[in-house]
Amino acid sequence: PGESVPVDGEIIQGSSSLDQSIMTGESLPIDKEIGDEVFCGTMNLYGAIDIKATSLGENSSLQKLIDLVKAADEKQAPTQRIADKWATWLVPVALFIAIAAWLFTGNIERGVTVLVVFCPCALILATPTAIMAAIGQATKYGVLIKSGEALETLGGLNTLVFDKTGTLTYGNLAVSDIISLKDDLDEMDVLKIVASCEKLSEHPLAKAIVEKAKEAEIDIEDPQDFKMYPGKGVSCKNSFGHVYAGNSKFLSENNLDVNVDSQLNQLKHEGKASIIIALNGEIIGLIGLSDVIREDSKDMIQDLHDLGTETILLTGDNTETANYFASQVGIGKVYGNLLPQEKLAWIEKLKNEGKKVCMIGDGVNDAPALKTADVSVAMGSVGSDVAIEAADIALLGDDIGKIPYLKKLSNSTLFTIKANIIISMAINAAAIVCSVLGLLNPVTGAIVHNAGSCLVVLNAALLYDRKFDDSIKKIDTENVEHSHYHFHNDGEHSHSHDGIKIIDEIKTDNGIKHMHIHKHALNRQSCETYHN
Repeated sequence: PGESVPVDGEIIQGSSSLDQSIMTGESLPIDKEIGDEVFCGTMNLYGAIDIKATSLGENSSLQKLIDLVKAADEKQAPTQRIADKWATWLVPVALFIAIAAWLFTGNIERGVTVLVVFCPCALILATPTAIMAAIGQATKYGVLIKSGEALETLGGLNTLVFDKTGTLTYGNLAVSDIISLKDDLDEMDVLKIVASCEKLSEHPLAKAIVEKAKEAEIDIEDPQDFKMYPGKGVSCKNSFGHVYAGNSKFLSENNLDVNVDSQLNQLKHEGKASIIIALNGEIIGLIGLSDVIREDSKDMIQDLHDLGTETILLTGDNTETANYFASQVGIGKVYGNLLPQEKLAWIEKLKNEGKKVCMIGDGVNDAPALKTADVSVAMGSVGSDVAIEAADIALLGDDIGKIPYLKKLSNSTLFTIKANIIISMAINAAAIVCSVLGLLNPVTGAIVHNAGSCLVVLNAALLYDRKFDDSIKKIDTENVEHSHYHFHNDGEHSHSHDGIKIIDEIKTDNGIKHMHIHKHALNRQSCETYHN
């Protein structure tokens, strides 16, 4: 237990629960027993198992995943900007017109003036200044855009593909349902009984139940004769009696009559994990647990639909769970039970159909698809390093609600670039005509030329503070919640500052060390001043 699986293989002895999120993205551990397949790189959480190897080294599923990321990376090619193409052709054209003006008028000053005003500085500045302004604005809102190409491509996207766990959801399990099947026990009684039995377990489901009991301010009793059965459940004794908590197979093996199929099927239909609780030989209730949907997910999907964008869900979760979550946020197309290579295949299929595709994900299993998509977005806080590295854009605060904002920012950036190109070309064309007619000399021509460059830069700068959505908030660097450890050597806690929230205390030989949260500007001097 606690070790990663070294090879692809088949369990020949023992049973356990494995964390397969690296391969499938599923938040729930998967119960495995004799005859089940296991993948290299997944984590064995609880029970001891013997594995017969089926794939080694470069043939393992983990190595294939790494190879997929590398192969997708090699397929990416940077686009050549239209403005750069035009700028390349402007040099010979400028020389031709300058020489023609000189020969036609006999005035070399006119030819020199044409060369001065024809220099494509404003045209060359049209794209990078707008890109820099847009990237700067995105950074203010906690979005890291790695390249101008990604920003430009976003505006033309018509299909957004989402992963589920950690992207549309928080990736953390929470108790969603407490069902009592006994008239003399209410929901809090059921929670208290099962929390006592799960108190010593390290299973994610157990931790979620204990956390729910703490939130309900329940005094959790220490269990006696606690036993854990990997991949099945737990048992214990407490003041209520003999308790079993686990799946239906586990309770049936302990001679308990499990007749709760309707409740189990309802929880399964809603994409929830379930734990059955038995007390003194009777089924007394069920606990339902699910991943929590991000608050902004539904509104974000609706905003994308309003912008004419198709949304698709690709996930490693089972199809029933995927369908339920998709219905909750408004996504119409859903594909579940997908491995990393299958997600990549779906992205390639959509691109081959002529669609411009953006992939949003957070896990290692999303990396090949992120690399293959036209543009990719990774969750910056909960996302894996591999996913963030593979993506073109990272949401530093994991705010999925910023996706529509990014599309609007891209559209505005493209509009600004086109406006800059038109401005620069119009000024150049007018200045060339005036130069040929003798209305400009080299000095006034230089002024007009630089004025065009200034107009382009100023137009791009307007993008930096342009408003797209009142719901998008800047990161407030002057009032940031911050935590610190602080010593009080007198052995008692005291503090004179306002806005302090104590979140932890540790008794040490030097007194009491407590951790508190307060708000201040994001610099060391402000923090020290606050404490002094």
